[in-house]
Amino acid sequence: MGVELGYRGERLGLPKEGPGSIAPFGRRLAAVLVDWLLSVLIAYGLIAHRDAHAANSWALPVFGAVALISLLLVGSTPGKRLLRLRVVRVDGGTRLGFGAALLRTVLLLLFVPAVIWDRDSRGLHDKAARTVEVRI
Repeated sequence: MGVELGYRGERLGLPKEGPGSIAPFGRRLAAVLVDWLLSVLIAYGLIAHRDAHAANSWALPVFGAVALISLLLVGSTPGKRLLRLRVVRVDGGTRLGFGAALLRTVLLLLFVPAVIWDRDSRGLHDKAARTVEVRI
């Protein structure tokens, strides 16, 4: 016999489906890939011009800057916005403070915290920043 743990997000007071529910893994991954592609294009186009090595060196810092700035301004990166996702505070607030956005972004850049998650699909970067990624 298995133990019923409830649906993802239930412990956080989130709905089971629809707006405000936990973002599915596939959409989260697709959003990160869109953001990475955008960051590479920015690095090639604005920073490195025609030097591929320099562009590759700048892609990660550009990714971090895009993530931090867009999370602070609108709560979504361009990829998240395209896939109708948003990062919100666990306590119900919609705007992330600078500290939470910075901590989440730095841990995301380290990669490992983002691929270790709990039963609510929150990566360590979300848990540390007290955030959750939801559908909009």
